[in-house]
Amino acid sequence: MKIGDLAARTGVAPRLLRYYEEVGILHPFRSSNGYRTYGEPAVDRVLQIRELLEAGLTTEMIREVLPCLDATKEGTQAPDCLAERDLDGLRRQLSSIERRIDVLQRNRRAIRMYLRAWEGAAADR
Repeated sequence: MKIGDLAARTGVAPRLLRYYEEVGILHPFRSSNGYRTYGEPAVDRVLQIRELLEAGLTTEMIREVLPCLDATKEGTQAPDCLAERDLDGLRRQLSSIERRIDVLQRNRRAIRMYLRAWEGAAADR
């Protein structure tokens, strides 16, 4: 598929897809005329990149982590993935994500309680 098709399927602008290629986290094939072409796995890769970015990882961290994630998915031996300093950064990100999850879960419970109370009051009217 061409870059426009990948953009349409993932909701990510072509310009951003070219940036992902530039920083080494997305790897298109080049056709004989020089156009970028992407295989079907590129859709999942772009969505995974977006999720990792939303989780707070930098593109540099993602570039380091993706080969390890791929090896884990495929059940193969992971390459020497990250330096200790990078692991510390990932640990900080994980801690931050877990804090956000806790906050979101508390907010979800509070909103559910509010809605139940409001719906119960409305039913009594």
